[in-house]
Amino acid sequence: MGKELRLSVLDQSPIRKDSNAPAALQETIRLAKLADRLGYTRYWLSEHHNTTTLAGASPEILIARLAAETKDIRLGSGGIMLPNHSTLKVAEDFRLLEALYPGRIDLGLGRAPGGDRLTSQLLNPANTFDPQEYIRQIQDLRAFLSDTPAPGNFEGKIRAIPQIETQPELWMLTSSGESAYLAAHFGMSLCYAQFINPVGGAAAIRAYRDRFKPSAFLDGPRASVGIFAFCSEDPRKVEETQAIIDYRLLGFEKGRYDEIPTYAAASTYSYTPAEWQRVLYNRQRTAIGTPEQLKDKLEGLAREFEVEEIVVSTFTEGAEDRLHSYELLAELFSLERYESRTHHAAVK
Repeated sequence: MGKELRLSVLDQSPIRKDSNAPAALQETIRLAKLADRLGYTRYWLSEHHNTTTLAGASPEILIARLAAETKDIRLGSGGIMLPNHSTLKVAEDFRLLEALYPGRIDLGLGRAPGGDRLTSQLLNPANTFDPQEYIRQIQDLRAFLSDTPAPGNFEGKIRAIPQIETQPELWMLTSSGESAYLAAHFGMSLCYAQFINPVGGAAAIRAYRDRFKPSAFLDGPRASVGIFAFCSEDPRKVEETQAIIDYRLLGFEKGRYDEIPTYAAASTYSYTPAEWQRVLYNRQRTAIGTPEQLKDKLEGLAREFEVEEIVVSTFTEGAEDRLHSYELLAELFSLERYESRTHHAAVK
C-alpha cells in the first residue's frame, strides 16, 4: 500500500427487532452524517427487494436525502442492480444527482436481482436475465452519460437529461469475479464483495488490473474490497456480534430472509456439524474484533487485495454499537474529520 488506507461505508438500512423501516432510515441518516464528520470516503446504499428486514429499496432516493444532510463524503449506489431498471432512467437519475451534488456521486452497478427473480421480473418486465443484455445496458449507460451516439440511444437522438459538465463515478460491483473483466474492458472502477464471496477476490482484482483499458471515465485501474466488519473495545460485544453475524449469514443461506437475528436466538441455536462448517467458511466474509485485531485484519485484507480502500458494512443488534464501531475504525486508521478537512482547505 503506497498510501494510507481509506475507509468507506456500505449501508443496507437494516431494520431492528421490534422496530420499523422509518426508524431504520433515520439511523441511516444519522450514520451518514457521522461518517461524513469522521472522514469516510464514500457512503454507499444497496438495492434490495421483497424482504422485510432491509429498508433500502431505492438507493437513488436515499442518495438525494443523504447528500443534502452531509457536506463532503461521496454518496453512491452499492449498487444499482441494472437489469432491474430502464438504462435511460438510471442515467437520468444519476445525472440529476450529479447536477445537484457535483463531484460527490458514485454509480455502482451490479447484475444480481437484489432479491428474487419474480420480483426482478416485476421491476423490469423486459428483463431477460441474459448476461449479454447486461453488457448492452452498460454500453448504453456509458453512451447516455457521455452523450456519445450509439445504437442504444438511437445514434444520439435520445439524450439523458439534464446535460451537465461532470459525471458520476462509475463502479462495477462483483462477487464472482466475472464482472471484473467487464470493469476492465469498459474502463470502470471495481469493488469486490468479499462479504458475499470470500474466495477468489484478490485474483479477480489482479485480473482486472492486468486487463484494464483506459476510458473517458477512468484513466487507470481503481479497486476496493467490501467486507462485514465490527469493532469494539469490549470482548463480550465482539463475541456477541460474531454470534449474531454467524447466525444471520447461515439464516440467509437457509432462506430465512425475513428473520431479524438477535443474540438470544443466536446463542441458543444448536448448529449441526455441517452448519458449523458453513459458519467457519462464512467467517472469511467478516472482520470482527477489538481495535488491535481489526487493524491487523483490515490491513491484511488491503495487502492481500492490493487496494487502498475498504468498504465496511456493519450489522449489530443495537444502533449505538454500530455507530461506535465506525468511530473506532475512523480513529484506528486516522481518518480526517470534516472539521479538519475544511480547516486545511481554508488554510490553503
